[in-house]
Amino acid sequence: MFNKKYRKGIFIVTYAIKNKEPEYLILKRKLHWKGWEFPKGGFKKLETIKGAIKREIREETGLKILKIKNLKESGEYKYKKELPDRKGIIGQTYKLYAVEVKKKKVKIDNIEHTHSKWLNFKKALKTLTWPNQRKCLRKVDKYINSQNL
Repeated sequence: MFNKKYRKGIFIVTYAIKNKEPEYLILKRKLHWKGWEFPKGGFKKLETIKGAIKREIREETGLKILKIKNLKESGEYKYKKELPDRKGIIGQTYKLYAVEVKKKKVKIDNIEHTHSKWLNFKKALKTLTWPNQRKCLRKVDKYINSQNL
């Protein structure tokens, strides 16, 4: 019997602090589905979590990381359809990380995304496509606001 499995991944809620308030980076997805998300991705062979975060941020945004925080949140989701480049994979698991970056112009990865936006919490929450990402954004916003900026 063919074993269906989940791809291991990371959700990276990416933010910059401006006037003591967080601004969140979201990206408009075009590969596999269309909608708004924050940076995320899977692991390359033998890659550490920190290495995967650095690579995904570099590939998807070109931004400089200032701080990485493991928020000890995880979950999983199923893909709506089988993806041609992920044969036998039915979904993805994720661990959540909050990543503070130095805000500057985002260098979009044209393979996966078409646009980027820096938004405040309320606008980012309304714009994100998936409920699990909105849940993660709420958790990161709560963490940032507990830090006494």
